[in-house]
Amino acid sequence: MSETPSVQSGIQQTYEQIREILEEARAGVFRAINAAMVAAYWEVGRVIVEQQQQGQQRAEYGKRLLIELSRRLTAEFGRGFDRTNLQQMRAFYLAYPNCDALRHELSWTHYRLLLRVDKPNARAFYETEAANARWSTRELERQIHSLLFERLALSRDKEGTMSLAEKGHEIQQPVDLIKDPYVLEFTGLPQSERYLESDLEQALIDKLREFLLELGKGFAFMARQQRITIGGQHYWIDLVFYNRLTRSFVLIDLKVGALTHQDLGQMQMYVNYYQRDITAADENPPIGIVLCADKSEAVVRYTLPEDNQQIFASRYKLYLPTESELAAELQRERQAIEMEGRLRK
Repeated sequence: MSETPSVQSGIQQTYEQIREILEEARAGVFRAINAAMVAAYWEVGRVIVEQQQQGQQRAEYGKRLLIELSRRLTAEFGRGFDRTNLQQMRAFYLAYPNCDALRHELSWTHYRLLLRVDKPNARAFYETEAANARWSTRELERQIHSLLFERLALSRDKEGTMSLAEKGHEIQQPVDLIKDPYVLEFTGLPQSERYLESDLEQALIDKLREFLLELGKGFAFMARQQRITIGGQHYWIDLVFYNRLTRSFVLIDLKVGALTHQDLGQMQMYVNYYQRDITAADENPPIGIVLCADKSEAVVRYTLPEDNQQIFASRYKLYLPTESELAAELQRERQAIEMEGRLRK
């Protein structure tokens, strides 16, 4: 006898309830194992450090200790206790001397990646962001390699940089959303070959999850090639997002060449349209970002008003630069910003 739809629905509902219970239990077991592993490796690091200190800091004693520990622990507990891993556990304890401050959301692999970050401020930032945003280890590794901390800290003063390290990336005003440059290596577009703006747009849509990660917190995709009509003429906005933290629409126009004042003027028109015809009374004004391959600070300075809080121009890169390359570029950008500040004074 065939089952009625109501019976099938009841079975499906029961299955979903049981499945949810088991999935939550599995996740709980994983979290417990992860927390226990991180705590255990911290304790291993503590014991190694204390033993080496008792050895009066002799290099030969420390080297012999790790070799012998690795041999014995591997024989009894299997892989994971070679000399390199034991050195990482030692470094883990030294970098995080307070066990209670460890984030239970992060795995041992997360912390191994964090140990590669030399600057304490940057490491603290990545730890906070990885825990709060639930970054996977792959996402954390990409953000470290793309120097996210340095890019966000570029336009901040010393106090603002310290706040990043202590609290992570807080979105309090529109400018906090902006990065310069954006790193779009995930698109797969070759840096040296010619491509169209439509190629870049399609690549970003194809890799939307990665693009949302690069954009930052609170972004939701709304539309591509959004048509608006002004004075009987049609215009198309490349990408439209909504940011729940700023409670505003974010409009993005893509430019494969150098930024022009016409690009900024066009974005101003888009923002004005959204503010007057689309934005609700309880929402904040829209934000416009012109994402370009190259930009002139002078063009930005003389095109936009001094109190501008809505229109921004940022560069993008189609490859993941080395740390030294990006650090040098960030330094040049910082100098340009400082020069702009002096000119305004």
